[in-house]
Amino acid sequence: MKMMKWSIVFAVVLTLLTAYMLLDTFVIPEAYVEDASKSGQQPVQVVVGTVSDSEQDNSESTVTEESGDDEDADSPDIQLTTYRINDTNVYVADIVFSSVESIKTAFAQDTYGRKITDKTSDMAQQNNAVLAINGDYYGARESGYVIRNGVLYRNTPSDEDVLCIYSDGSMEIVDPSKVSAEELLEAGAWQVFSFGPGLLANGEYLVDQNDEVGRAMASNPRTAIGMIDNNHYVFVVSDGRTQESEGLSLYELAEFMESLGVRTAYNLDGGGSSTMVYEGGVVNTPANGKHSSERSVSDIVYIESE
Repeated sequence: MKMMKWSIVFAVVLTLLTAYMLLDTFVIPEAYVEDASKSGQQPVQVVVGTVSDSEQDNSESTVTEESGDDEDADSPDIQLTTYRINDTNVYVADIVFSSVESIKTAFAQDTYGRKITDKTSDMAQQNNAVLAINGDYYGARESGYVIRNGVLYRNTPSDEDVLCIYSDGSMEIVDPSKVSAEELLEAGAWQVFSFGPGLLANGEYLVDQNDEVGRAMASNPRTAIGMIDNNHYVFVVSDGRTQESEGLSLYELAEFMESLGVRTAYNLDGGGSSTMVYEGGVVNTPANGKHSSERSVSDIVYIESE
């Protein structure tokens, strides 16, 4: 009888512990104190200077939307174009800016933490963004460098490629096993993302036709960011998993980025997260389960409205 009572008590405790672990993993939001403090450092901010514009010939693009004031040299020029490739709708925002500070990021609910999420469109509105895409969903992982707007939040490396956007408007894909987050910050990192993989580096392919993110299908909605030249970037989002759009493989995405003249390109969080917002409206068709609706995510990359 006593053994039976202890068995019941053990079963109840085990059930409660399992329930808490599931809630902690998938439900309970948790705001983080910046991981940089683990190394005895406080979050550090890098001062970003202004550099001159880089003019590019974009004559082959079919522009569907355009923003930017020609009289304001400091205002980013944005051209939004829709492409149809591989039975998929792909949306490209071509951005020319004078300072890398034009490329901003924001956390859901303005809070750095785990399982704290919001829709890309809502974050765009809250941050007065004229253009926004989903970021790397840093909150779904406990490793991977996080530097946002020149501030170091997480210095724990992961196994994935890291994208660095520097204060001079350049972009680089780096191996986190060879450089620390603190070293990147010291080198002038303005934004650092840890999702991957890298797609192109100096015009060379970093993926092949067999590469994929985790166990995802080969053709998916995708979000990517690429650099044509210093201060000349593209934000790219493709539809997928719908009757209208099949989606792209990583290799197809890399090929498409190269066709735009992109030299360095990086894959951000995709699938149901892939969302582009322009002037307050969702441009693409997000594929969130059975419904075409936005998935809430941890963060966005955006251009602030002037």
